[in-house]
Amino acid sequence: MLRYALLLAPSTNRVYADAAGRLARAELAAFAGSGVLDTAPGDIAAERIGGVEYLTFTAPEPGPAARDLAYLANLSAAYALFERVGDDLLRPVPLHPLARYDSDLITIPKYAGKTNEQFTRLLLNVTLLASASAGGMLDRQLVVLDPLCGRGTTLNQALMYGYHGIGVEHDGKDVDAYAAFLRTWLRRKRLKHTAETVPVRRDRKLVARRFEAVLAPSRGEHRAGATQRVTVLHADTTRAREVLRPACADVIVTDAPYGVAHGSRTGQGLSRSPLDLLVAAVPVWRELLRPGGALGLSWNTQVAPRAAAEAVLAGAGLRVVDGPGYRDLAHRVDQAIDRDVLVAVAPGDDSGSRAAT
Repeated sequence: MLRYALLLAPSTNRVYADAAGRLARAELAAFAGSGVLDTAPGDIAAERIGGVEYLTFTAPEPGPAARDLAYLANLSAAYALFERVGDDLLRPVPLHPLARYDSDLITIPKYAGKTNEQFTRLLLNVTLLASASAGGMLDRQLVVLDPLCGRGTTLNQALMYGYHGIGVEHDGKDVDAYAAFLRTWLRRKRLKHTAETVPVRRDRKLVARRFEAVLAPSRGEHRAGATQRVTVLHADTTRAREVLRPACADVIVTDAPYGVAHGSRTGQGLSRSPLDLLVAAVPVWRELLRPGGALGLSWNTQVAPRAAAEAVLAGAGLRVVDGPGYRDLAHRVDQAIDRDVLVAVAPGDDSGSRAAT
């Protein structure tokens, strides 16, 4: 057996950094159990080498195949991978993660309440791995929906992976802030794009505002039509079906309001309970998932027990994923927030067909 050591990326958030090794181990277990790897890594452990924390694992000779390495390169905490030679030497193994744009697309925005970028990537990864689209993670242009998108961290991560992004956000200031940031970033990077904000009407009534940008990492790709689309709708997430077609998303990924610093908005107004929001919104979100699609949700367990959140997802006809790693993603954010992750899958389509985007 060959031995490997994955150096974990530093985190600007000290509390998240304390949990990074354990979370990386759970995430790698999700990759290993997903079926996308030709050879699943074994003996996964967190280990200190030379005083630095690594995620270690084994693989049979001749080592991971190129496609396996392409998957593992996208681990949220991956910084560098080494093959362990004897007891003292580390031989670098090249990693090529999905990175369609410069990383500052994700790292530049700074604001109160922003979800940690590494965690956003982890949440997207474990949701994709549970879905019917797991095998297309590297080479399909998937559609990621965040129905509580805030200022767009999840949408920007979807763009980095080469996917399309759809967001729904109740706070118009957040929608405007995201639109302003993305327009400025695209101009500064001199990327060919279009971007506009337009009203959305149904039966002559204004039901939402829509910001939409079409972009590509190069002019040649833009001319060839190899573009990505990001759409953000200023609307109530519990009424998302009024502005989005059913079965429009391969995965839904969202970080629910924590019920501490701010509330959760439902059709009945402002609620302090994320559980109330989930009860109202999950059946709507379920209609937006394609057959075999997955919903990945993070939330504060101090205000909504895991069993209650699981019951909401199951009640909407989703199957909660309980495979390797998925029960080991809980971690502390601060003294008032203990965050956990739930991933649930919609029933598949035996015909294997996909609804149009």
